[in-house]
Amino acid sequence: MKKFILYSALLFAFNADAQDKSVDLSGFKKNGSEVIVEQKIITLTWPAGNNQTARMLIDLGKDNPLLKSIQLGKKKVYKEIGSDLDPAFVLTVGKRTLDPSSGGWDVFFDRVPKKPFHSYPVSVNKQDAKVTTNGQQTIVSISGASADRFKGTIEITLYNGSPLFNVAAVLTTQIDSTAILYDAGLVNKKALWRSMAWANVRNQLQHVTPAATDTSRNLEVKYRTIIGENPGGSLALFPAPHQYFYPLDEAFNLKFTWYGKNFHKLIAGFGMGIRQDPYGDNRYVPWFNAPPETQQRLNFFCLIDQGNADSALAEVKKFTHDDAYKAVPGYKTLATHFHNEFISEVALSGKPIPEKPEFVDVLKKHGLDIVKLAEFHGPGHPKGPDKDRLNELSTLFEQTKRLSDNEFLLLPGEEANNFYGGHWLAFFPKPVYWVMSRKPTEAFVTEDPKLGKIYHVGNKDEMLKLLEMEKGLAWTAHARTKGSTGYPDAYKDQTFFKSDTFLGAAWKAIPADLSIPTLSQRVLKLMDDMANWGLKKQVISESDIFTITHQNEMYAHLNVNYLEMDKLPNYEQGWKSVLDAMRNGKFFVSTGEVLIPSFNINGKKSGQTLTLPKNGNVKVKITLDWTFPMKFVDVISGDGREIYRERINLNDTQAFNKKTFSWPINLTGRKWVRLEAWDIAANGAFTQMIWIDK
Repeated sequence: MKKFILYSALLFAFNADAQDKSVDLSGFKKNGSEVIVEQKIITLTWPAGNNQTARMLIDLGKDNPLLKSIQLGKKKVYKEIGSDLDPAFVLTVGKRTLDPSSGGWDVFFDRVPKKPFHSYPVSVNKQDAKVTTNGQQTIVSISGASADRFKGTIEITLYNGSPLFNVAAVLTTQIDSTAILYDAGLVNKKALWRSMAWANVRNQLQHVTPAATDTSRNLEVKYRTIIGENPGGSLALFPAPHQYFYPLDEAFNLKFTWYGKNFHKLIAGFGMGIRQDPYGDNRYVPWFNAPPETQQRLNFFCLIDQGNADSALAEVKKFTHDDAYKAVPGYKTLATHFHNEFISEVALSGKPIPEKPEFVDVLKKHGLDIVKLAEFHGPGHPKGPDKDRLNELSTLFEQTKRLSDNEFLLLPGEEANNFYGGHWLAFFPKPVYWVMSRKPTEAFVTEDPKLGKIYHVGNKDEMLKLLEMEKGLAWTAHARTKGSTGYPDAYKDQTFFKSDTFLGAAWKAIPADLSIPTLSQRVLKLMDDMANWGLKKQVISESDIFTITHQNEMYAHLNVNYLEMDKLPNYEQGWKSVLDAMRNGKFFVSTGEVLIPSFNINGKKSGQTLTLPKNGNVKVKITLDWTFPMKFVDVISGDGREIYRERINLNDTQAFNKKTFSWPINLTGRKWVRLEAWDIAANGAFTQMIWIDK
């Protein structure tokens, strides 16, 4: 038997009983990892950080577990973490509603599980294999995966510098109008894990000793992670922290992990993994888009550790900063669009008002400095009677003031949805009393001896006037989907939209699509369109969720705006500085794992105007701070007609780093430019526009 150590392009064909299989190594380049092919076994080693080396043995034998052994060691002394494991996937296929009036592929108001759907195990008929390198990544691709109308490959990606790897079923369908979900995990073919572990929603680590007879059970966990422990160490299995969670109105914890035998009554044997509840929050449940010809990556991450479950979970938590938004000097975090309805359902309901409401504690623990509410979305009396409306606003202002301090600012706000069309949010720099209706005999503004000015708004012109007088802002909520389908496009030429009082739109990852390397581009495309319309608009992030509890899976559904501010304003003195940072584009948006502490082009920052040199050549300078390895940066620009995208590959990065990058670019003829930065788990951040003056 011959053994080949391969560092450069090579094609190795099996013989004997494996003549129908081959391992293509023509795309493998020297990057610090190594590969050895010995008959049916591919042995891969990669530098795993902290002077560690990880090793994986992949078995292409027809009836053998794919992952023969997973090991971690130092100085070529390895400990086996897990062995004889098979990746397992369950693909659930439903029907997408593609009515243009609901947004087409951008639809949110779809109830996929109300229509017929079916779940299928992904079968793997191991065929040809290919090992390639992509910067600091090594990818093993095995053909022969299929489920119902989907066909594709199994991909295992190893990341230099970390004991991290990703397992994916990359599948494609030819059928239109398809929506999908997936469950996934690792199945033991021989010995079970010595113990299973996870953190419960109270952040307490739980352990059980598994038995081969344990029927599969779904678990409500924190950090989306399930862990198998063995004498040699632990393997933590978890999804991409945001990408795996399709958009919902609620962030309920729907038991997103599992362990045991006969999972879904489709996966034989004992396993552990991640899962989705097909019925979601029982409201609108859109699942994931799966357009024809797209490569859907059904994937999960694994992290191996020579310690116990506590040690492995601690390492996993680092990827999301313990599910909190990391403090960045010179910035304050702002999250928007929360329909918690604390005022209607607690403060005005006759219930005892807690001194420290749970929802405030939850938001603080996620590292949020400023939270803008969207109260009275359903309950409340936005159009009056005045007695009810003014009492609701007075209580809102009283409670947000009480719950704010010098480290946390809870700000009043509403999703107004009147006058302009579609859904939109209003935000004022101080408490403002206004009623969303005006009788013919009522004045637009009156003075109340106790409350001060009270506005009665009867139409879009008066709404604009109110925003101008009180220096407020408005923006389109969930643009081009949900209740804003067709907006802001339908009013882009109207005076109120062109006004400086109309900020732009808000971004949330709707829709979800596992074939793209980013989260949703819906509002980012709108951002570019608005700039090409000749309007200087901004895009902030929004969460748009209702219930907020410690039990919920909040982090997966959160996003944040990092506002360029040195300190929080005092509630009683107003929060004009918050609106100014938004209005002037002095912020970046992030899911949390990728941060942009600084960004400029020829010294000009977001919201500022750049004068191009005659040749159009400029230098982009950006500082990135990341957890998962980075994937790419996109430089997006426009000339008023076309949109241009230049991608800068960052596949040479490793996990957990901070670095300043600089690239030359030519912007001749362009009127604006912005940047997006995305990592290998579809986490990302984006800047606001730099405007270009020729």
